[in-house]
Amino acid sequence: MAEEAPGGARRGAEELEAAERGPGAAYHMFAMMEDLLEKLKLLNYEEEALRRHHLRPLSRHYFALPTNPGEQFYMFCTLAAWLITKAGHPFEQPQEYDDPNATISNILSELRSFGRSVDFPPSKLKAGYGEQACYVLDCLAEEALKHTDFSWKRPAYPTEELEEEAITEDDAELTLNKLEEEIEEEETDNEENFIDLNVLKAQTYRSDMNESTKQEEILESTTDAAEWNLEVERVLPQLKVTIRTDNKGYLDKLHNEISRTLEKVNSREKYLNNQLEHLVQEYRTAQAQLSEAKEKYQQGSGGVTERTRTLSEITEVLEKVKQEMEEKGSSMTDGAPLVKIKQALTKLKQETVQMDIRIGVVEHTLLQSKLKEKSNMTRDMHATMIPETTIGAY
Repeated sequence: MAEEAPGGARRGAEELEAAERGPGAAYHMFAMMEDLLEKLKLLNYEEEALRRHHLRPLSRHYFALPTNPGEQFYMFCTLAAWLITKAGHPFEQPQEYDDPNATISNILSELRSFGRSVDFPPSKLKAGYGEQACYVLDCLAEEALKHTDFSWKRPAYPTEELEEEAITEDDAELTLNKLEEEIEEEETDNEENFIDLNVLKAQTYRSDMNESTKQEEILESTTDAAEWNLEVERVLPQLKVTIRTDNKGYLDKLHNEISRTLEKVNSREKYLNNQLEHLVQEYRTAQAQLSEAKEKYQQGSGGVTERTRTLSEITEVLEKVKQEMEEKGSSMTDGAPLVKIKQALTKLKQETVQMDIRIGVVEHTLLQSKLKEKSNMTRDMHATMIPETTIGAY
């Protein structure tokens, strides 16, 4: 609520100021905004200013009513800079994060250089909307139009609209005549209860003649009001007048009007056909080109589908080859197998040394056993030879 207070106070002050200037001052801003929009359209602001900055076109009361102050202020600065440049004074396009006070000061300085008066504080333009914003842009738009040598001309009204209006009037007349015809047919059904107009005229004429013979003027009515009302209610259903018309003449008139309307429609149709003949021919040519393009597109789509399938197959094969190459490359660059081979060789060498030692031990043991066996055999041989010698001696 605290943030809305300044805006409410500002609007209250603007309403009070508008009330002091007059009852129409509150709507002056809307009229000024509409004039500004027309001048901007004459300057082609949508193509030269908005599209370059990717902005949306303005509505009729864009700067007259508050919608989004930040967006409105940026739009105000963008259009003001473009109009100043359009009026012949080079002006740098303000950016979104520039200092707003400096931007407003530069815009008002350029406005004063055109000879325009500024009788309001610069803070009025910070909101991006209001009468002051419309005034600044309107003045700059006028200067831009002057610089481009633009001049107002009298409006040229097309003649075709008059024909359309005439046709509309004819339709309205036909509708009115048809309505009258329906009313007359309805009244003809109840003709027995009507009073003939000629009889009514004769009675009125005789009454007027009788009244004219009287030389006395009626100064005061002696008729009772209640009796007069009863008499009026009694004869009121019979006070209907029917006008007998010549049905044949009416039908002839209606036929002529319909004939004229059909002639106008035919002439209008011929005129439109003549005017649009080249457009129709261009449309037919475009249709033929579109058909050819669709046919080519279908043919190309079939070839693209076949090539896409072939490409997918080739891609799969390529992926397999890449995977095999990566596996072989990794195996060639990987040192783990070589390390394992070296470790196996070292282990074999160690086992070979151990086997050599074991073989040496076994050979030594075998040699000792052989020597021991030989010594035993020698000892046994000496032992057998000594007793025989002894026996021979005895």
